[in-house]
Amino acid sequence: MLTPLDIQNKEFKKAFRGYKEEEVDEFLDEVMIHYEKLFKENAELKDKIEKAQQQVEQYKNLEETLKNTLVVAQNTAEEVKSNASKKSQLIIEEAEIQAKEIINNAKKDVEDVKYEYEEVKKQMKIFKTRYKTLLQSQLETLLETKEELEGS
Repeated sequence: MLTPLDIQNKEFKKAFRGYKEEEVDEFLDEVMIHYEKLFKENAELKDKIEKAQQQVEQYKNLEETLKNTLVVAQNTAEEVKSNASKKSQLIIEEAEIQAKEIINNAKKDVEDVKYEYEEVKKQMKIFKTRYKTLLQSQLETLLETKEELEGS
């Protein structure tokens, strides 16, 4: 993986009728600055995604716990149904409402993470396309220079 330090430390051999060294250095500095910014943003987004995935995992664990709790509550409700059927029914309904709210919140969080992930993918695709275009342009320039040198 190319790092900003790789760009900063890149040195090119001098050639007859080559590019101006100052312009190449300035351009490499500019590329390094932009790449470093994207590199940092990418790392930050990875951290955000990791945190969001941890939250999703917590919600899944909580959902499983709530499901288990609901099963226990239902078994208990059946055992005491003859004595407290009305009260147990209210407890179950409240637990189901809370479970649905938690599940809905977890689903919303998952959708938010998916959206953020897709945005990161879009930004990365745009960066790759721009970088590829830049490299192709540089390659064409180099080929034209080569042809001019060979034609001379």
